[in-house]
Amino acid sequence: MNAPAVAIDWNAVRADFPLLTREVHGKPLIYFDSANTGQKPEAVIAAVDDFYRRHNANVSRAVHALGTEATEAYEGARTKLAKFLNVRADELVLCSGTTFALNLVAYSWALPRLRPGDAIVLTRMEHHANIVPWQLVAQRTGATIKVAEIDELGQLDLPQLYSLLTPEVKLLALTHVSNVLGTVNPVREICREARKRGIVSLIDGSQAAPHRALDIAAIGCDFYAITGHKMNGPTGTGALWARREHLAQMPPFLGGGEMIKEVRFEGTVFNDAPHKFEAGTPNIAGFVGLGAAVDYLSALGMSHIEAREQALLDYATRALSEVPGLRIFGRAPEKAAVISFLVEGAHAHDLATLLDLEGVAIRSGHHCAHPLMHHFGVPATCRASLAYYNTFDEVDAFVAALTKVRTLLA
Repeated sequence: MNAPAVAIDWNAVRADFPLLTREVHGKPLIYFDSANTGQKPEAVIAAVDDFYRRHNANVSRAVHALGTEATEAYEGARTKLAKFLNVRADELVLCSGTTFALNLVAYSWALPRLRPGDAIVLTRMEHHANIVPWQLVAQRTGATIKVAEIDELGQLDLPQLYSLLTPEVKLLALTHVSNVLGTVNPVREICREARKRGIVSLIDGSQAAPHRALDIAAIGCDFYAITGHKMNGPTGTGALWARREHLAQMPPFLGGGEMIKEVRFEGTVFNDAPHKFEAGTPNIAGFVGLGAAVDYLSALGMSHIEAREQALLDYATRALSEVPGLRIFGRAPEKAAVISFLVEGAHAHDLATLLDLEGVAIRSGHHCAHPLMHHFGVPATCRASLAYYNTFDEVDAFVAALTKVRTLLA
């Protein structure tokens, strides 16, 4: 990827994030945990505050001015997000995040369709949210799960994956970007191969949406799930995109208000998609904030964000490679700004705890990816995940802190 020609003042961008100015344990905060949740720019915080101060009302239930304003803001967020993803707004179900979206597909699409003898293909690098729902569905339907493996660089073994796509496979579910390895999977190619075989494809886009331009129409999948809080929006927001024909055939996942046209004790007429999947009062203010986050990301330009994060990743990878005894997990040529690592003789949790005392926030643990940890034969790793609001100076300070705490654990 070539870096965009337009210059961005990244120091000015960083100043948009109030939390990044604070100290932790008397040290300037270095926040390297954006794969866990992204920080929020002032524009997002202000949008949520403004909604509650000036427009707070329920959506699609009132004809008064506040109700109209709230509905327009909520549906406006759907429209912004649809444009950001290059999909139709009426194919976009707003929900609490990727976990909800994947469960929606599991219980509304897969559960009524799968039968004994059918199969679901997953990959070794999946987050638990893209494993457990399929296990539950398989237990209830008699379907089986097949696993696509990875190579020594943390890339999918594509020939092995394609060999699994046999006639009994009804669904292929995989991540766009690994939350542990940073590996960017060639989802367009993979979905094309699935489509040739009549297999429905679902992509977990949680770690892709915050970091790269997305064109879901070009990817060619059947379902795509995203999480709002990872892309600088509020928690409890996200979306499921699905092909129109799937949404039309899928029964509602939850029942209640808003997802109906008419209710009688003799039966109910459900609303059209996507609203038939959005029962109850949604996180209105959260989606107003997510709309503001989409505006913010779009104004920066996803190509600029991707180039910035790639530069930070390359710089950090080189620096960490010089630390004695440090092992990096995942060195795929196509990677997002995620570095999972261990230092010889040090437990991941001990490293993360001591780094926190130096003001450095990284993640330690299994990262909701037990099968991947088992593959590498480790109980946990440390994970430094960078975003465009981080700096090269922070990388230097992180490596210095890591070198310091490593000596304490030696």
